[in-house]
Amino acid sequence: MRSTVRSEGGSRGGSRGGALPWVAPLYVGALQLGACATARLPVRRRTELLRAHSTNVANLRAGRWGTLATSAAFVEEPLPAAYGAALLAALGTAEARWGAGRAAAVFAAGHVGASLLVYAGLRARNRARGAAAERAAAGSTGPGAQARPAGGGTAHAVDVGASYGFYATLGALAVSLPHRGARAAATGGLLALGAAPVVRRGRTFTDVGHLTALSLGVAIGVARGAGAAGTPIRAPRTAT
Repeated sequence: MRSTVRSEGGSRGGSRGGALPWVAPLYVGALQLGACATARLPVRRRTELLRAHSTNVANLRAGRWGTLATSAAFVEEPLPAAYGAALLAALGTAEARWGAGRAAAVFAAGHVGASLLVYAGLRARNRARGAAAERAAAGSTGPGAQARPAGGGTAHAVDVGASYGFYATLGALAVSLPHRGARAAATGGLLALGAAPVVRRGRTFTDVGHLTALSLGVAIGVARGAGAAGTPIRAPRTAT
């Protein structure tokens, strides 16, 4: 009789991947319905709602860590058709290839990881600006000179959406392409596109967050690929 060689990772992964995705369409659909509902609110009420669920400096500094989860359930505006289709395609492809649990883990790692890293960067920048403003005020001879609070605009900014998780998923998908040339081209192209807004003068912290999330996704994909490559292969069984 013929003997077969089967990797442990392959036998387990086959049951997870390949199924028709359902979590991704459910999530994107709920995101769009929620956006349409919040768009009907008065502007002030809508802004308050979005700020309450934002991963901005004010919320995280106050210990509102739940926003790391709820911020992914809101978007500022209903999704444009092209963006919604791209989001659904990326998340659906990841779910079909890796299974719902692993795809959700990549999305969550990119969303939470990028949010925390951006928060840490903004806190460090605000502290540096505050110290510089205090030094400038101390050296000023003008009457009533005082330091101006730093980071007032970004501290309470609306920072919600699925883009960090989306970018992380794209990065992980790019490095999981089977062909080496396609893998290198896709990964390099995505990183170049993510870096372009960061190096311009008018960059925002969201641009930095997108590049951070993309880099996290690439790192996750590389680590996952290395783990799969190192999966032990069972010795072939022979029938007696």
